[in-house]
Amino acid sequence: MDATRQAQDGVRPVRVPAGSSVLEGDLGIPEGAGGVVLFAHGSGSSRHSKRNRYVAGTLREAGLATLLIDLLTPDEEAVDIRTAHLRFDIGLLAGRLVGATDWLANEPATRGLKVGFFGASTGGGAALVAAAERSDLVGAVVSRGGRPDLAGASLLQVRAPTLLIVGGRDGPVIEMNREALGQLRCEKRLEIVPGATHLFEEPGALEAVSGLAQGWFRQHLVPAVGP
Repeated sequence: MDATRQAQDGVRPVRVPAGSSVLEGDLGIPEGAGGVVLFAHGSGSSRHSKRNRYVAGTLREAGLATLLIDLLTPDEEAVDIRTAHLRFDIGLLAGRLVGATDWLANEPATRGLKVGFFGASTGGGAALVAAAERSDLVGAVVSRGGRPDLAGASLLQVRAPTLLIVGGRDGPVIEMNREALGQLRCEKRLEIVPGATHLFEEPGALEAVSGLAQGWFRQHLVPAVGP
């Protein structure tokens, strides 16, 4: 995202403390934002992922603030590129999400907004673990092609309404999501996007994901307007 587009979208770079680490992120807040969505990707590439940036843009157009962060530091990302190990460290990723959630709760620009998580791949599992730990702050979770099974026993503790989105041609992940859905005790739904593979690269697939995510987050994060 270039500087001009950032200015138009109200997106600014931020540094988010999470435990002993400081994470790089992009915070975008549209006027009158009704909630804020924190993105989680297992490889730490949230801030640069074209797919996540596209979804984040559509959420801002729908009146939701977004925070895209790299859950891994640059040094950790370099190690993970070689080993693919840290992206499966759900405890580490969830801890970083908890830290970012606490930061949002104290940041003047987002204080008072309900927080939603948008998790992809192993970030979906980390998002559910963090949602269980911060049930007082997290109002909704959406997982795109995620691994909710990696949340383990935390699935039973999730209170935030959870939407699991899986591609119709992503067979093994569909089954993992169905099994996790059966363990969740919160409001929950599984949506299968016909013809989509794991990365939702097919025409219209990512648009379908964005539409589902918008509806879920607006329903559960944005305060209802009285008559």
